Amino acid sequence: MKERLIEKGLLIVALSALGSLLLIAVFIFAEGMPLIVKTGFKEFIASTRWAPTKGSFGILPMIIGSLQVTLLSLILGGSLGLACTMFLAEFAPRWAVRILKPLIELLAGIPSVVYGFIGVVVLVPWIRNTFGGPGFSILAASIILGIMILPTVIAISLDALNTVPLTYKEGSLALGATRWQTLYRLLFPAARSGIIASLILAMGRAIGETMAVIMVAGNALLISASPLAPVRTLTSNIALEMGYAAGDHQRALFATGVVLFIIIAILNTIALLTMRKKR
Repeated sequence: MKERLIEKGLLIVALSALGSLLLIAVFIFAEGMPLIVKTGFKEFIASTRWAPTKGSFGILPMIIGSLQVTLLSLILGGSLGLACTMFLAEFAPRWAVRILKPLIELLAGIPSVVYGFIGVVVLVPWIRNTFGGPGFSILAASIILGIMILPTVIAISLDALNTVPLTYKEGSLALGATRWQTLYRLLFPAARSGIIASLILAMGRAIGETMAVIMVAGNALLISASPLAPVRTLTSNIALEMGYAAGDHQRALFATGVVLFIIIAILNTIALLTMRKKR
């Protein structure tokens, strides 16, 4: 009886996470869908005019801005994170790994507003003086987010590499492969699922980040291919306007959350299907 009670209790705790997600989704959709139905889904996501006080609810610039910032930050942070993972997994001395890994994980505990402040004080003036433009830009937001997702990419990827059986590495080296060939031709493919999972989590962190992006992105409702142009993301739009929004304006911000929810679900699905295909 005691074991059954413990089993049921653990099941309830496990289902609570799923229940919380379901409640959040129901609340967001219940608040946002009426405005999407009223405006039209195609008009809502394809229009470039955002003027809630005048009845215009087009979020295309913010969708494109979110994707630009997320993809560029994933390229910067993902590539640097995987390079750090390679170094820590194969080439760094063990004493250095014991010191560097906790320090890297400590980056995850720094508040995002601190990253944003450093970006405003250091990064934005450097971009302005080096490349031109206002400094508040897609590039600034992407660099900040790239740094913020480093702990996620490095920690999970390194754990995935450490779970690969040691016999794989020993067999490869015994057959004459170099350490580098063993790493990228054998160990990385064997740990692919964990590495892709780290990139998925990093992507979710980047597309959902708000405060640091507000501080360095410029928050302009523009569509531009230049990384030096200012941009406003979906999360920034919600945070900037929710404090004074009412009526259809408020419902439009909830509808923006619905679109963000759908985008994250689509990106995660694509990543999971890609991982399954490679398997």
